[in-house]
Amino acid sequence: MPDYAIAVHGGAGAIHKNLEREAEYRAVLDAALDAGKSLLEKGGSAVDASVAAVAVMEDSPLYNAGRGAVFNANAFCELDAAVMDGKSRKAGGVAGVTEIKNPVYAALAVLRHSRHVLLGGAGAHDFARLHDVATVENAYFHTEERLRQLHEAQEKGRVQLDFSEDGQAKGTVGAVARDQNGDLAAATSTGGLTNKSAGRIGDTPVTGAGTYAENGICAISCTGTGDEIMRIVMAYDIAAQMRYTGADFTAAAKAALDKLAAIDGEGGLIGITAKGEIYLPFNSKGMFRGSFRAGDAKNFTAIF
Repeated sequence: MPDYAIAVHGGAGAIHKNLEREAEYRAVLDAALDAGKSLLEKGGSAVDASVAAVAVMEDSPLYNAGRGAVFNANAFCELDAAVMDGKSRKAGGVAGVTEIKNPVYAALAVLRHSRHVLLGGAGAHDFARLHDVATVENAYFHTEERLRQLHEAQEKGRVQLDFSEDGQAKGTVGAVARDQNGDLAAATSTGGLTNKSAGRIGDTPVTGAGTYAENGICAISCTGTGDEIMRIVMAYDIAAQMRYTGADFTAAAKAALDKLAAIDGEGGLIGITAKGEIYLPFNSKGMFRGSFRAGDAKNFTAIF
């Protein structure tokens, strides 16, 4: 059993094999892993490590979270994030935020300082400011590439993902970790879907749907068609299979992904078990992903 372990993802979908700037995408995954494992190797918590990893990806314009998030139908960025602590079973999330630089930090503040689990809109912004979470103008998130994608989606009359060939939406970033105390945690953040309706909220900030952690079982962060992931409560479904039927992670995740496919959903997830085992399954053409376990020579990253 490793002293600690961490995994990250940067979204799943119909990713082109000739992905431009592949090295840059992998470099961000590496940086996210490094941010998390640097805390874990010093005895830091799984919660802090997961949040640190996600924040790195939120700061990169390459991924659909934080800076570089996709636009909604009104050419505005609305962001969602969540964090869950497997030890205390506390969770925190924010939904539909437009001025929080790193939504995952706001989600962490909700987990640690609020009696509630999920805050949205103006209330989430007020809470973030109260707890010294950095805020920005919405223009901070905007990039020319995302604006081009919005115009393309509107011309085609569809909601789509930044790197999807088929018009479906699977973009999100996330991290799961096991710390040296054996505690588990998960964190997830997203900009949602290109050309989504204003006010749309996906699976990411919904506890049990896109984000879940439970000591002794597993921690999970999902990515994919969020509306369908919510309909099957995918993250919790996997944990419940493991708890109540004794299924191992591989079998539970396959069953959940089969359920997702049965309702025309697509995507993937990252998971870590109580023993520090890491799983990175998906049913799409690719998923940006990476992992590191104490004792490994180097980070693992992959896309296809």
